[in-house]
Amino acid sequence: MPSAPDPLAEAHRQWTNHFSADGADGLATVTSAAHIARLLRQGAEDALAPYNISYAHFELLTLVMWSRSGGLPMNKISSRLQLPPASLTHTVGKLEKAGLVARVPDPKDKRSLLVCITDQGIALAAAAGPALNAFYESLSLTAGEQTQLQQVAKKLRQQAGELAKDSPSA
Repeated sequence: MPSAPDPLAEAHRQWTNHFSADGADGLATVTSAAHIARLLRQGAEDALAPYNISYAHFELLTLVMWSRSGGLPMNKISSRLQLPPASLTHTVGKLEKAGLVARVPDPKDKRSLLVCITDQGIALAAAAGPALNAFYESLSLTAGEQTQLQQVAKKLRQQAGELAKDSPSA
């Protein structure tokens, strides 16, 4: 348990002294969000560690697994996971090498490839899912707090142009 003063509180104090209290609140918001994201991501990574899979790999596997056909084009995966094409190509390559996905010709467009989950990928995602679900259920936030956090995040994502104003909530 940290015994030192909260560095965020000190940064807030310093920002207020040198710039403004409103700006200090913004600083605290951005820094808090970054720290929370890191902590939550690390918790998810820890939950998946026994399965030798990263959170990013699990996201891709489940996205493809839960698609109607068990496969998606790279551009759809890139858009839905908000991954740059180069990162997605690298991730798919690693999963393909591990036998968890395969790139197959798109039956609707022979020029395109689909990333499809393999039986091994389905088995891994199905085994790892409950461990990740247990982590999600262990978050020390009430359902109401989680809803509030999701609404605030949605508002910021809309402001940044990532979502349409009328996008449905999580």
